[in-house]
Amino acid sequence: MTEVERTIGTPDETRGEPADGARGDDQGTASRGPRRVGVLISVAALAYALDLITKLIVVAGLEHHAPIQVIGTVLQLDVVRNRGAAFGIGEALTIVLTLIAAVVIVVIARIARRLYSAPWAIALGLLLGGAFGNLTDRVFRSPGVFQGAVVDFIAPTHFAVFNLADSAIVCGGILIVILSFRGLDPDGTVHRD
Repeated sequence: MTEVERTIGTPDETRGEPADGARGDDQGTASRGPRRVGVLISVAALAYALDLITKLIVVAGLEHHAPIQVIGTVLQLDVVRNRGAAFGIGEALTIVLTLIAAVVIVVIARIARRLYSAPWAIALGLLLGGAFGNLTDRVFRSPGVFQGAVVDFIAPTHFAVFNLADSAIVCGGILIVILSFRGLDPDGTVHRD
């Protein structure tokens, strides 16, 4: 049975206990399949690595140069240092944004303990990789620790300049909304409303 096909129907199952009367972590978790922490870590590592590598490349090759046109003027590569949040909002809140990223990482680590859903592992992995990507900039880039500016470089016309970490965070967030609307929980169960 796939994760999306599982539903909660009995009172025992709504408390997280197996319906057949089996108790204990070994028997209760066996029915859900393996934990998906490996998927979460793999997706996070891939998102983080892609973000870090692309930022290193664009800073070395594009900073202080004219933008590169990818699709005419519709999409360009142009290095921008962003001390604020998305769309350049909150430039004076760099330390607060750093703390928020750290809290997101801690929350995802706590959720990982009960993560049996591969789609949730992918979504949380995207969030985790993106949060680490931008947190790395805020910690290690100038002007200083916890005040660093995030490197943004994907510049569509009439839209904010962003990076791959931002893309991972947005995609992870959209996936979480979809999973929530479909009733799939991080523990692999599906609930009906």
